[in-house]
Amino acid sequence: MTITPENHSAPLVAVVGATGKQGGSVIQALAASHKSYRVRGFTRDATKSAAQELRKLGVEVVQVAFVVDNQAQVDEAFSGADFAFLVTDFWEHLSLAREVAEGKLMIDAAKAARVSGIIWSGLPSFTKLSTGKYTNVYHFDGKALVTEYGRQSGIPFVDVQAGFYGTNFLASPHAPVKRASEYVLALPMKASTVVPFLDVDRDYGLFVRYVLELETFPDGAEFVAYSEKLTMQELVDRWAHATSKDIRYVQLSMEEFKQRFEDANLPPHILLDMVEALSGWDEFGWSTTDIPPDLAGCLTSWDAFVKSTDWSQILG
Repeated sequence: MTITPENHSAPLVAVVGATGKQGGSVIQALAASHKSYRVRGFTRDATKSAAQELRKLGVEVVQVAFVVDNQAQVDEAFSGADFAFLVTDFWEHLSLAREVAEGKLMIDAAKAARVSGIIWSGLPSFTKLSTGKYTNVYHFDGKALVTEYGRQSGIPFVDVQAGFYGTNFLASPHAPVKRASEYVLALPMKASTVVPFLDVDRDYGLFVRYVLELETFPDGAEFVAYSEKLTMQELVDRWAHATSKDIRYVQLSMEEFKQRFEDANLPPHILLDMVEALSGWDEFGWSTTDIPPDLAGCLTSWDAFVKSTDWSQILG
């Protein structure tokens, strides 16, 4: 079933970040559903090629900036929507305060439009997970604050968190580095630390579609989108086998890892964020929900992701 803009009985889903990884995945999942949807996709630049491709799918593409001083246009953007998928991008502005403000702005606009349900891409709070030990993981804690606001909004609200992107391994600091005849993945986590792997482009949207297609919208529910949980050692072993490359995992000290970021001239608060994120993850773990049975056979395994990905830039 394709997206059917002319079928006014089909629910209208408003999707933030339509040309990004998560929003784009949501739209592709809805387009592949056996059910009919109307989709309104938001982007900051409706002229780029990704937006043009969405129009070919039948998506109503709307150019809008989700910033606090643009409230009137943001409110108008959600008008008539039945459901809203919301996501923010901390890495665009590197500001917890701005991410929280923009998340709240979107929730308020969706509420004003009287949507039947909001699906939000949140993350857990490392401040809470660590009982106050790690308080500077801004890119997690900001989303957790938005989640709290959404749950208090009075609108049915579901949090669908994204697991660890497989594409993170395509770039520093998560990419392997060549040393002599082998490639070394060096991170400040134990080899036994568990990764909830996600092929975000193919699979994230399937979790959002699952929520939308439940018989009753599961207000208050939380899902973590991932296909399988692997230890760092398992991940590297299977990566090496699938690529026929000699890849080895090495645990760095936190000071060694911090030096790698300092060499990249990151802002001090972002350096602190990244160091505490991996320290907290290593020490306290990343709690995940079970994969819904209906999705288990549809998701992309780590092996399949590795085989379908071009690693030539980092693995030679």
